[in-house]
Amino acid sequence: MALKNSQYYAIMREYEQIRLKNHDLQNARYEEVYKKLPEFKSLDESISVLSVQYGKKLLNGDDTALSSLKEELEILRSSKKHLLISAGFPEDYLEPIYDCPDCKDTGYIGNQKCHCFKQAVIKLLYEQSNIKEFPTEASFDHFRLDFYPSTLYDKTTGRSARAMMEDTLKICHRFIETFGKDFQNLFFYGSVGVGKTFLSTCIAREIMEREFSVVYFSAPQLFNTLAQTKFDKNDVDAKNMADYVYNCDLLIIDDLGSEYTNAFITAQFFTCINERLIHRKSTIISTNLSLESIADLYTERSFSRITSNYALLKIIGDDIRIRKKLEHREEH
Repeated sequence: MALKNSQYYAIMREYEQIRLKNHDLQNARYEEVYKKLPEFKSLDESISVLSVQYGKKLLNGDDTALSSLKEELEILRSSKKHLLISAGFPEDYLEPIYDCPDCKDTGYIGNQKCHCFKQAVIKLLYEQSNIKEFPTEASFDHFRLDFYPSTLYDKTTGRSARAMMEDTLKICHRFIETFGKDFQNLFFYGSVGVGKTFLSTCIAREIMEREFSVVYFSAPQLFNTLAQTKFDKNDVDAKNMADYVYNCDLLIIDDLGSEYTNAFITAQFFTCINERLIHRKSTIISTNLSLESIADLYTERSFSRITSNYALLKIIGDDIRIRKKLEHREEH
């Protein structure tokens, strides 16, 4: 995924702030040592004077100047080291300080991005995604198949909740593993509390760990942002976010149908999903509505786009939040 210029510069500004912070910390350590060991400062000054003196000799053609300088510098540095240790300071106390010693807080090792740069990208993506507000247990590591009983059957297909969720999980993992290569969209639908938002969040975390941009919105938040862009041309933040809605690698629209729906909303919804389809940007939608209600509320055009371009994944089961509360009571 290519970062936007604004995102890249935001990360590089963070590196600059880290370098300034560590430089100030190093200077403070020097002041601490100079105060406690005035002779240490004298040794530093002697090194500066020597460097200038031998530099002049080199310029005047003295071929022995460089080796002589190295010998004297080694003696002075050894003296500094012993002074530090004798005063109770660590041997490397005055060495340059880095948050990441591998790239020396530049973000790059040669021409390659450092591992810390990749982590900075992921951190930035989390901050811009709205996902950071979700609890950390919203991940596949904490996903529980036992919440989907094999004794509960879907009236339409006759399949059990467990079998349906097992297939859904396979599709979700394939969506993650092929993201950026295959263009896919997911549509989760089912009753309240069966884990649709949880699944969306699990996927979002995995996608961001692969350094793709993700934006999560509840349906009311999304349409409010798009409305602000439409009706307030001076709202720069809303305009930027709307642009991100259309261009992020993965857009998640959660709880579709919980917003107040009118002609403007249905038009904005169609435009959003249609534009993302045209530009092959993946979208995940979750809703408590039935497919029939989607067609009624958001027009046949939107319904057609969804049924033709999304994996339709029905989830059935009991309300997981209620089950967790009951388990908690039993434990206590």
